[in-house]
Amino acid sequence: MATHAAKHALVYGGAGALGRAVVAHLRTLPHWTVTSVDFAANPDAHRNIALPPLPPNWTAAAESVLAATPGELDAVVCVAGGWVGGHAGDASFVQSVETSVAQSVQSSAVAAHIAAKRLNPNGLVVLTGSQASLSPTPGMIGYGLAKAAVHHLVRSLGAGTSAGLPTGATALGILPVTLDTPMNRKFMPDADFSSWTPLETVAAQVASWAEDPSARPKSGALVEVVTKAGVTAFTPVKE
Repeated sequence: MATHAAKHALVYGGAGALGRAVVAHLRTLPHWTVTSVDFAANPDAHRNIALPPLPPNWTAAAESVLAATPGELDAVVCVAGGWVGGHAGDASFVQSVETSVAQSVQSSAVAAHIAAKRLNPNGLVVLTGSQASLSPTPGMIGYGLAKAAVHHLVRSLGAGTSAGLPTGATALGILPVTLDTPMNRKFMPDADFSSWTPLETVAAQVASWAEDPSARPKSGALVEVVTKAGVTAFTPVKE
């Protein structure tokens, strides 16, 4: 019977909908230990690291997570984020940008720093972008701006060891269209759910990349996650 070396994953945003799915899937693999980082605990994780209450000091957050993370890591998965709408003329526009940057850019930056400091050679870091942010997003500028910044971070991390990641590490961005979450179903009850991506499908793909470096796209790739008629495709964006 084949045995697997012990592995350790850190899931940043592990108490959110997608984070819980990633934690749950990795828990089905007996050689993986999973640490969740979030404002709330995830009881399914082996270990939880609590983030400070909002508004956070992100430098302090990065330092506290590093200090609380036991040992080295084989995968860092950042699925923290949130959606904020609005155009430049809205009274709350600047606030929407600030919120989106905190939710997506700062969380991804902390995750990238943790990966640079703790990831083993040939490890994996996954950040969450957005397929919509490959194009202009006039009705959700703050969100689009933040996710585009995450895309830039992924490409930069994938540029080689000069970006700070260890030898052989892979940085990938997942760019979903719409995830099938309870919150999305609540606010869009009449949508075509067959075009929404199940959380477990994303979690399974992330776990597959974590398990097998040869199955990963090229480091720095942005991977569109598109579901049509209930079938999901993971397709790297052409450079």
